[in-house]
Amino acid sequence: MGQGNGGFSVAGLRRLREVLARYVESGRIPGLVALVSRGGETHVEALGTMRHDGGAPMRRDTIFRMASTSKPLSMAAAMVLLDECRLRLDDVVEPWLPELAGRRVLTRIDGPLDDTVPARRPITVRDVLTSTFGLGMDMTALGTPIMGALFEQGLTPNLPVPMPEPDEWMRRLGELPLMYQPGERWQYQISNDLLGVLVARVTGQSFEAFLRERIFDPLGMKDTGFHVPADQIDRLPPLYAPDPQTGEFLVWDEAEGGRHSKPPAFQGGGGGLNSTADDYHAYFRMLLNGGTHQGKRILSRPAVELMTTNRLTPEQNAARNALATDNVHVSFGQGQHGGWGMGMAVRTYRGDYAPIGQFGWDGGSGTSTYADPANQLTGILLSQVGLSVPDPARLIHDFWTTLYQAIDD
Repeated sequence: MGQGNGGFSVAGLRRLREVLARYVESGRIPGLVALVSRGGETHVEALGTMRHDGGAPMRRDTIFRMASTSKPLSMAAAMVLLDECRLRLDDVVEPWLPELAGRRVLTRIDGPLDDTVPARRPITVRDVLTSTFGLGMDMTALGTPIMGALFEQGLTPNLPVPMPEPDEWMRRLGELPLMYQPGERWQYQISNDLLGVLVARVTGQSFEAFLRERIFDPLGMKDTGFHVPADQIDRLPPLYAPDPQTGEFLVWDEAEGGRHSKPPAFQGGGGGLNSTADDYHAYFRMLLNGGTHQGKRILSRPAVELMTTNRLTPEQNAARNALATDNVHVSFGQGQHGGWGMGMAVRTYRGDYAPIGQFGWDGGSGTSTYADPANQLTGILLSQVGLSVPDPARLIHDFWTTLYQAIDD
């Protein structure tokens, strides 16, 4: 079959469409948008409908809740500040985040909150950017007092109550001990939200305003932000979190009047963005291009290389590997990457069909966004089904397995 400019085989793209269509036709995934690009070739599939019971068709410009695929994008704001020497990796964060001065650290992860020792050293910018500052969503520590406190204080997204505005969020964060010593261990999520507060305080702008000025607007990402304007809300599908037992399509977040229909009190770099396949494609292509977009420099090449190269030691990465290999029923097999850069996973060993060096991340709303320097490949898969069931994880897995077979050089 035909082959164009180092792109994909025609037969491979047909198989990709067939595999994706199977999920939609079976009723497991109401709709999806998939974008794949390689070299100069871009291919898009928009399949199914916005709602599980029908409704408007999915379109290329459908807006999705990006969930944790917000992380690789929001990190770019910090890289701009590193490029401009407004932040340094080994600066202590206390001048901007005084709430994190004088940290205490739990004696043991499952111990009482008052059984602590002093932190060995202050928290640095590097700790925040590499998700090793000492607090996070540790799925291997559910049920411990510290995880209970994180949830009770509203410090994590997707609780019944939204996260408070940044200064109040920081006040609550500052009342808790750290789970681990600064720099000791990779932990999920909270560092990515903390990053947004840090950027806002360094720049004197809201996190979103700085992202828009330095990343979204220069890349032409016109549909990316922390809420969807009222005149565009019909482009946002509901987000489903199907019942794990029955598979019934429960609406987790409606479009109109939902969490993303108005500006949030907290602009969450860890999971708050909405976007489209084309907007995300512009961002990941920029990373593949070493920081430039249509001749404009967005990030320096070293900044891109720093983000997209593994930053973790085996000890720091232990919790990630445990989730991927020992808790597959929780992760649905996601996470066989081996490494983490800044705001994204980086493949350091061959755990599946993707090669070493591929970088990106997945989202709990059924989203997946990666780029692969070795093949000059970008893949973006967006759906509206949350990971309360394995179906979106399996869809993502089959998308990547089939996409890599469509490279037929």
